[in-house]
Amino acid sequence: MTGLVVILQCQLAHNRCSGFACSHSFYERTGKFADYPQGLRYMSFACGGCCGKSVAAKMEHLALKLRKKTDVTADDVVVHLASCMVTDNHHYDRCPHVDYIKSILAKKGFRNVVEGSFVSQTSSEHRRQGRYRDYEGDGPGDCPL
Repeated sequence: MTGLVVILQCQLAHNRCSGFACSHSFYERTGKFADYPQGLRYMSFACGGCCGKSVAAKMEHLALKLRKKTDVTADDVVVHLASCMVTDNHHYDRCPHVDYIKSILAKKGFRNVVEGSFVSQTSSEHRRQGRYRDYEGDGPGDCPL
């Protein structure tokens, strides 16, 4: 059962991005959030900057608050690594620390991790055209976002 969705944004992208597209996509249940039920809680925060090491402290704090104030466990949390972290896009290239951040999440007990959040149609078209790099498949049209 999903009890909370966390959107983890790139700190560098967050410096110029309000996160509106990700939160709007969540509330409208589009893109990577299409299958979530209404009424689900969500929160977002930034990774803290390269190399993402502050994710450990933030997730530990979240786990502590969840234990003290809710019945939601780490197994009930789905962490979305925002599209600004996991894709080549107009903010930046894919985060070079994604695997490290995933290992921190797993170490802290957060194993439900999804790559992606808001699905930008413009960025998707740039991937199809080969302008942005595809990280999931073999060619520019294979990106799952």
